[in-house]
Amino acid sequence: MRRTIFGVLILLLAAAGTASAGPAQDGARAFNRQDYARAARVFVPLATRGDAQAQAYLGFMYAQGYGVPQSYVKAAYWYRRAAEQGNATAQYWLALMYDKGHGLPPDIIQAYKWLNLAIARAAARRERESWMPIRDALASKMDRAQIAEGQRLAVLWRPQRERPRYRVHGG
Repeated sequence: MRRTIFGVLILLLAAAGTASAGPAQDGARAFNRQDYARAARVFVPLATRGDAQAQAYLGFMYAQGYGVPQSYVKAAYWYRRAAEQGNATAQYWLALMYDKGHGLPPDIIQAYKWLNLAIARAAARRERESWMPIRDALASKMDRAQIAEGQRLAVLWRPQRERPRYRVHGG
């Protein structure tokens, strides 16, 4: 199961352009080499400053305990920050955490909302095709009012870019 999740994450983050040029490139390379301690050292400051890709990676690392202590609460925190900025991979993983109640209270409507957004924002057709059956399975556990509310929330949602956060030293 962990290998499957790991393979899906690599595929999804690569499809989203995570390994392209930019500050997170070193972290992505370290992650792909399974040098999770190095990846964490690169991603933590980037994620703290608002880099959505680094936040998505860090969320996954906390969910799995790769290079950091395993914590669903911290995974949900980082996934949410990236998801709010429009990162489809983070939206997908956040939806699954809401569905299972990992790191936050279970909420089927929020899970449905985030899955709808992830599908709509997916960078590749294969992502949409792999995420839609999960969304449909979730919908099978919902009544019409819950589905309508999840759809309404997805329609109203807008990405919120984070302003860079810098640590102030001294004073």
